[in-house]
Amino acid sequence: MGRPPKKPRVLYHDFSYRAASWDRPRRVIAKVKWHQGELFPRVGFVVTNMSAKAKDAVRFYNKRGNCEQWIKEGKYALSWTRLSCTKFASNQVRLGLFVLAYNLGNFLRRFALPKEVSHWSLRSIQLKLIKVGAKFISHSRRTIFQCAEVAVSEALFVDLLNVSDALPPSRRDGVERAQRER
Repeated sequence: MGRPPKKPRVLYHDFSYRAASWDRPRRVIAKVKWHQGELFPRVGFVVTNMSAKAKDAVRFYNKRGNCEQWIKEGKYALSWTRLSCTKFASNQVRLGLFVLAYNLGNFLRRFALPKEVSHWSLRSIQLKLIKVGAKFISHSRRTIFQCAEVAVSEALFVDLLNVSDALPPSRRDGVERAQRER
């Protein structure tokens, strides 16, 4: 009755199933997502031993999948699994530096990138913004930054500078500035 909903309809159902290679039946949760205008629904299955409600179990596995994607992104972009030092403490420091670099990249992606490129992966940010060949030409009145427009256009680079310039200063910078002004 009435108009069809704009949001997809999502249904969850759990049942017991035993595949030929399994020694016992297991709980299977089906998630059926029906988008308006699509002929067939999108169906996904999760095999689990969790006793939570079907919706909560699917939400748990989706969050776990997102977390694993972030770990994969850190491994790929930063190579943080390369801990080749002979001492544990050295590897611990190295891993800490990788995590710091990952957090700085996420900060850049979330707060300092223009909207049109805020979806970039850390690898793309690294290759297109950080690991770029550039030339600084310094004159008495100004400094010129020359960079090829292969990865990032001039307009996008100007947007990046404007967004980062609009970020509020940190509290610590404000305190130090106030102390200097006294």
